[in-house]
Amino acid sequence: MGARISSAIVFAILMLAAPARGGTGDAVPSIFDQDAALEYSQSAIGRRLPDYAFVDTETNVRRLSDYAGKPLVVNMVYTGCIYACPLVVQALYDAVDVAEEALGSDRFRVITVGFDTDTDTPAQMRAYAHSRGIALDNWEFLSTDAETAARLADDLGFLIMESPGGFEHIAQTTIVDGTGRIYQHVYGAEFEPPALVEPLKNALLAVPGIAPPLATLIERVRLFCTNYDPSSGRYAFDYGIFVALIIGGMTLIGLSIILVRTARRAFRGPPPVPKEQA
Repeated sequence: MGARISSAIVFAILMLAAPARGGTGDAVPSIFDQDAALEYSQSAIGRRLPDYAFVDTETNVRRLSDYAGKPLVVNMVYTGCIYACPLVVQALYDAVDVAEEALGSDRFRVITVGFDTDTDTPAQMRAYAHSRGIALDNWEFLSTDAETAARLADDLGFLIMESPGGFEHIAQTTIVDGTGRIYQHVYGAEFEPPALVEPLKNALLAVPGIAPPLATLIERVRLFCTNYDPSSGRYAFDYGIFVALIIGGMTLIGLSIILVRTARRAFRGPPPVPKEQA
């Protein structure tokens, strides 16, 4: 019990001492002030995360840089939570299942980080994943120390406050792009799959720099043409968009040919009159 209290005190001090990242210099807002909490959370968008270190369920050291190059979904929980955290994890699991089918399981990664650091040990995180029925290759459950958990939460704009029953915290899931910058948050203990899949698609499509090679271009077309079907709760390739693009392209080509032929005739002038008719 003494160790847990010590960790909680460290966590609380770090969170309360952290300046608001929105530039006001005020203290971290109360989680019960919804407008301030949302503003604090949104101020994290665009921030590049440091290369924090974690420990996975097999006690291997993992760093944020290990996930670079692909969008990363970051989910913070404490395993003792019986209210919001299980709902968030379940909603995330359902959304990840849909995202894997729509985008491919190798196109993004997911990490769940335990922030009650005295309790959320590697063994506990492994048991938590098992109890939730989660055994996906692209989803890892991680432990860390109190300082790292507090600083990560601060960087994410993820509000946590200790309470008599454990912790009060914002219901937030974060998408980090392939460069390590915070791309978007998903809010709520329960959310529909598109709330996660759409920003993941956008993060994958937002490739800066030179023109992509053909293979990447094909993937971008596939992602662009993949839409959510509420009736089935899944994503499917929308051939209608693709057919419309083809028809539109063929129509433009046909019009171009007609315009070119008309211009050539106008440039050549009228045909010569035969001598017999002169």
